[in-house]
Amino acid sequence: MRLVAKFGGTSLGTGQRVERAADSIADVVADGHEIAVVASAMGSTTDELLEDITFDADNADRAEIVSMGERTSVRMLKAALAARDVDATFVEPGSDLWPVITDSHGEVDPSVTQERAEALAEALDGTVPVVTGFLAETPDGDVTTLGRGGSDTTAVMLGNYMDADEVVIVTDVEGVMTGDPGVVEGARNVARITVDELRNLSFRGAEVIAPSALSYKHEDLNVRVLHYQHGDLTAGGTKVEGTFENIVDMEEDPLACITVAGRAIRNRPGILSDLSEALFEHEINIDAVASGMDSVTFYVGSDVAEVAETTLHDEVVEDESLSSVTNESEFAVIRIMGGELPNRPGVISGIVAPLADAGVTIHDIVTSATSVAVFVAWSEREEVLSIVQEQVSISHENVSR
Repeated sequence: MRLVAKFGGTSLGTGQRVERAADSIADVVADGHEIAVVASAMGSTTDELLEDITFDADNADRAEIVSMGERTSVRMLKAALAARDVDATFVEPGSDLWPVITDSHGEVDPSVTQERAEALAEALDGTVPVVTGFLAETPDGDVTTLGRGGSDTTAVMLGNYMDADEVVIVTDVEGVMTGDPGVVEGARNVARITVDELRNLSFRGAEVIAPSALSYKHEDLNVRVLHYQHGDLTAGGTKVEGTFENIVDMEEDPLACITVAGRAIRNRPGILSDLSEALFEHEINIDAVASGMDSVTFYVGSDVAEVAETTLHDEVVEDESLSSVTNESEFAVIRIMGGELPNRPGVISGIVAPLADAGVTIHDIVTSATSVAVFVAWSEREEVLSIVQEQVSISHENVSR
């Protein structure tokens, strides 16, 4: 079996924990498995280094400074493995075996990184590469970082590109829990969870695996979350199942845009609830809501637009903070949902720019942690759908390669 194991900062927080990590790695080697290790900075080293940068440092210097946490971790682990007669080598930016390369835009270059990761995989025969997580290297050889959760991203990315059987995320939680054990009495470990469930939990505050990492998971790559005290890297914890799927969906029926305007409407407590409740009482389904300082917009089916307008007009008449209501028709909505959307720089421009190039006027964009909804004229829906599908397909291919 080929394994990639990522050890988080807590799991390497002390010399004793580094030794525990080395023991678990040595056991995998002794059992005849291949393993590559990804190491985060020990404890809270990265945060401490960032706090100590009290001067005006450019991005290049800042990246070099914070990289010292991971650089120290891989040296500690390599030395601990050597003490256990395990042949290991640390791999950091600048090394001949360094795999993670960004493009000129600062994003991971999938083709170059895959090529380098495959070369790293060939070195697994008889040795354990201990790779710095979180870090990347520019085409010019400068150090850069992968952002929040970057070590998770390094691990799952390498697991994908190195054709590993499994990626194990070693952290300070016993897999995924039914609730925060510090708050909820009786919280227990979840044996299995899907990538979509875990992504949604992550965006609502659960720090388990970075969503940016899960976008690299494919169906044949197992991913598990394991507590650092568990010891056995090949069993236990929570298994993460499935893959992110890029979904582009277009509403079949046209929508109307009903906008309620008012003075400082956002500062009026309960206004959104009142307006939504009024529509609910008339059994009007709300497809989407967009708000500003002086307006709230409801997207509803065109077939109920007049009833919705009349209903909201009644609310305007009764509330002095509201001034008017308007009704525009007809609009189409194209929704994009997928694992690569959240926390990915440039995702909105990657959708909007091609539409602008095609001369499409975007009426509205409503985003959430896991989706983007684009509202356009009903007459342009088929053209927009085709363009968006093409862009999402290209994006998925770039991440998956």
